[in-house]
Amino acid sequence: MIAGYEKSQFSSNAIDGKPAAFDVYTKGEGPVVVIIQELPGIGMETLRLADKLIAKGFRVVMPHLFGPLGRLSFVGNITRIFCMRREFTIFAKNKSSPIVKWLKALCVHVRDKYEVEGVGVIGMCLTGNFAISLMADDSVLAGVASQPSLPLFSQSSLHMSDQEIADVRKRLEDHGPMLAFRFKGDKLCTATKFEALDAAFNGDQQRIKLNTIEGNKHALLTVHFEDEPGSPSDRALNEIFDYFSDSLGGATDKTRGDG
Repeated sequence: MIAGYEKSQFSSNAIDGKPAAFDVYTKGEGPVVVIIQELPGIGMETLRLADKLIAKGFRVVMPHLFGPLGRLSFVGNITRIFCMRREFTIFAKNKSSPIVKWLKALCVHVRDKYEVEGVGVIGMCLTGNFAISLMADDSVLAGVASQPSLPLFSQSSLHMSDQEIADVRKRLEDHGPMLAFRFKGDKLCTATKFEALDAAFNGDQQRIKLNTIEGNKHALLTVHFEDEPGSPSDRALNEIFDYFSDSLGGATDKTRGDG
């Protein structure tokens, strides 16, 4: 499934003034959605999500940050993340991982390359919080945080600084709420995590639409996605399609034959 993607490499000095380069896989035409891989890797389930977005008329951009391609490697990728201390600080409270700066640079690059007003982003599990942080940048017009789980072992804390929270709040006030999802019984992204997000971002107005759907699993859009019309995760994905179409504009649903 990855064979049909255009492979390139993007390098940026955004993290600490030194070059950091990762492969980037791109496929499709239309408004741009950046999919940030979750911990198990870019497996067939993530590529299935990408194909669904492509079929809806979006261009998918996937940076390959760690792990093998086309299959999952949960244990192996945990080890890789621990070794990537320059990019990831998964236990940190009140600050985001340095990789967010690289991802912001990528979003700016992609926006300019494809001459679009801005891009959409999807972060999941390990990277779910990154999608929230990226909303502070004017290159990002829409964000989806699926089961945001960082910092590890601290559900009541957030993986972003007070300044990041303030910047994201202001941007969402101007552009409307972003989306977040979790399964009701998720042990890695619990109700406490959503309560922390609600307290930080909502209150006087809704800046993050926090969606809790029925189920006891975790990877809502990939490994545990129920590919049946009308299932809770299918309804969530359709909400994401509509949100990106409204926020990014221009997508054509190729599944209806009108592209």
